[in-house]
Amino acid sequence: MKKEEGSMQIPNLVVGAGITGATIARRIAEDFGQPVTVIDVREHIGGNCHSEFDSQTGIEYHCYGTHIFHTTSGRVWDFIRRFSEFNSYRHKVLTTYNGRAYHMPVNLQTINLFFGLQLRPYEVADFIRRKSAEENITEPRNLEEKAISLIGRELYEAFVKGYTLKQWETDPKNLSADIISRLPFRHTHECDYFTCPYQGLPLEGYDRLFENMLDHELITVKLGQDYFSLRDTLPADCRVFYTGPIDRFFDYRHGELSWRSLRFDYETLDVPDYQGTSVMNYADVEVPYTRIHEYRHLHPERDNMSGRTLICREYSRKWKQGDEPYYPVNTDADREKLALYEKEAEAVSNVYFAGRLGQYRYYDMDKAVLAALELCDGL
Repeated sequence: MKKEEGSMQIPNLVVGAGITGATIARRIAEDFGQPVTVIDVREHIGGNCHSEFDSQTGIEYHCYGTHIFHTTSGRVWDFIRRFSEFNSYRHKVLTTYNGRAYHMPVNLQTINLFFGLQLRPYEVADFIRRKSAEENITEPRNLEEKAISLIGRELYEAFVKGYTLKQWETDPKNLSADIISRLPFRHTHECDYFTCPYQGLPLEGYDRLFENMLDHELITVKLGQDYFSLRDTLPADCRVFYTGPIDRFFDYRHGELSWRSLRFDYETLDVPDYQGTSVMNYADVEVPYTRIHEYRHLHPERDNMSGRTLICREYSRKWKQGDEPYYPVNTDADREKLALYEKEAEAVSNVYFAGRLGQYRYYDMDKAVLAALELCDGL
């Protein structure tokens, strides 16, 4: 990976050094044998997967929220493991409601503890069916109705409603049913958040992973570079792989797309272990943050020699220009604007819109890698 200043007279420009941009750059350099320049407005590579080591505790922390790599795709797993070994971490999430911790997503332990029962796995489906039938929802129109149809009102009110209100800052009745469809629901005591056959974290950290991905003689990386201050200097035949916000590319001419942003507050504590898990959600709407990350748990193979721990409280907020966009809100109005931007994108030559921001789509890391690989397949 070269870091250079100089001319922008290059055949390929990747805008954004995150997971999508790094995958595209590697394939262009390695598979097509072409020079590629990667730029990023930030002063680091890795996008929102960027990680650092805390100077006080020596603990590696994810600067933009906990990122677990997980996939069912052998192609994605084979590709990403070329650049790092992965540990055997299996992600487990708990949620605190009314002062008691439960497994999340909802599983047999959650149901039995919450209702004070001792159901067997074969009894869960009928129990939840009776709970859901009380509402008589046959065609869910929004997130709330979809959640109630899946788990019943009581579990929805306890574990979904308050968290959703904080995360999206709107009534769940105003949100798409598709959002809750991504949340699994278990009839057993299975407590792994992801059940993908391939998962873990890079043994030496995400930044080393990205350094290895971008380590190629045909790849040049320029950080602290704003595409919009450079685009008028690019030659007409330069191929641009743009992973920034699609509405920003077109100067918001059809209006801003809606995003949720996040704020992270870090605290070092003089205890070796604060919560016993990497992520603890807080379902009570009275608790202002959505979850607490404790990063020491992401690498159980590492010793915590300091005897201290680093935690991070995550707060959800409405996005405004200047903030980092994280989750597309994807309202009906957003989809109408997106259709206009996509039509504009089709008319632009030599520009490929990719990734979560460029396509206004919620991507897990593995889906972003797969989409980038497939984009390059068609070049």
